[in-house]
Amino acid sequence: MAECGNDSDAESRISYGDYVVLKRGDVFKSVQVENKKKVVFEKQWFFLDHAVGQLYGTRFEIEAGGSLKLKAAKHSGDSLDSKEAGQDNRHIVDDGRSQKLTRDDIETLKEQGLKGQEIVQQLIDNSTTFKDKTEFAQEKYIKKKKKKYESDVTILKPSTRLLAMMYHGREPGKICHLRYDTMAQILTLGNIHAGSKIIVFETCAGLVLGSVMERMGGFGSVIQMYPGGGPTRAGMESFGFPSHFHETLHEFPLCKVNTLLAGTLDLSEKDADSESNGSRNGQSESSQETSGVSEEKSSEPQSMEVSVDPQEEMRRAERERLRGQKAQEKKVKMEEKRKKLASAAALLEGRNADGLVIASRFHPCPVLMGLLKFIAPSRPFVVYCQYREPLIECYTKLREQGGAISLRLTDSWLRHYQVLPNRTHPVLLMSGGGGYLLSGTTVAADSAKARNQHKSEEPVAKRLKLDEISSA
Repeated sequence: MAECGNDSDAESRISYGDYVVLKRGDVFKSVQVENKKKVVFEKQWFFLDHAVGQLYGTRFEIEAGGSLKLKAAKHSGDSLDSKEAGQDNRHIVDDGRSQKLTRDDIETLKEQGLKGQEIVQQLIDNSTTFKDKTEFAQEKYIKKKKKKYESDVTILKPSTRLLAMMYHGREPGKICHLRYDTMAQILTLGNIHAGSKIIVFETCAGLVLGSVMERMGGFGSVIQMYPGGGPTRAGMESFGFPSHFHETLHEFPLCKVNTLLAGTLDLSEKDADSESNGSRNGQSESSQETSGVSEEKSSEPQSMEVSVDPQEEMRRAERERLRGQKAQEKKVKMEEKRKKLASAAALLEGRNADGLVIASRFHPCPVLMGLLKFIAPSRPFVVYCQYREPLIECYTKLREQGGAISLRLTDSWLRHYQVLPNRTHPVLLMSGGGGYLLSGTTVAADSAKARNQHKSEEPVAKRLKLDEISSA
């Protein structure tokens, strides 16, 4: 029990190599903790070395020179709230002359070593209109100045919610404008849990893939279908999963799905291509060598006493050694890639996956129709798209083709509320849309078709005449 407690305590502390999420206000950034690595966040730079060994969720203050210092806990006497407040703001005129401190004065205060809270207090004392503001206006003024002049940062452990909020706030185009509440619905509708086999096809920088892996907790299998030359996993790497999580992850190219369904998948295809390319390179090199030998032979009669430079021989041998080493490394990489492809193909050939998650910038209809064949009956699937029309096409195609029931096309809606005494109201600015989701459950299409065909072949019941009914 003591060892388990020590392990959990170590996991809750920051260490070198960990991925962390920096938070300041409503802004997030994901970075990796490295020795003496300069981090730039919200126009400030600092080093994370002093954060190593501290607990996640700790708040730090950025000092001069980029070092981090633990933020002291707030005391009751540190409040900046003013005791005097006006009744309304009707007599306040924003003419730009209410603040006596200039930009140069504020820079001088920073050079003197004043911290953010002290600078905010100086701004309050030198404001001619602060005491005339209402209590609500004063709180808003203090909050705005604190955000500008206080240099503190909170280090958090990466999670689906934090990374989804980070991507949606900084680079929403990279994740197809997938909002964090829509991400939660994807994980719920897809029934993602430990021990299941899930197929994921996404072009959201690996965020959906990492969310699925986090929900599964390192148990089960995740098969990532990817377009192009290789999978994109930047968002997944930001989670900082341990090594046993990566053992559950498999990859399979989308371009080979049809050959796998047809049973004509050739796992040695890429190896053959690489070998043919290597043989071509070898032939060209050998031709160059033979041409060099012929030139030497032709020049032999003219200069019989020319000696070979030993340094040139050493350089040539070194080039040959490096060429052979690169060829060996390439061969090892190709063999590892072939093994990964074979393991993913073995998982897909069973056609017994427990769920399907699609969230990509491509048209989802052909992808959905192809990947549904690998899902076992009575299993959920969910498709995300930024627009409604492609999902309507998928909905119509599934209704016509069969093989799915409980089809639902939903639109997620989210609005934040400000909850304060006497000021509870919806936030004026909100997200316009969080995308659309198509969810459903697979059924055995062949048995359903056979049952419908059997019903159609049954003879129609004979209608009895009124005389026959009365006689009976």
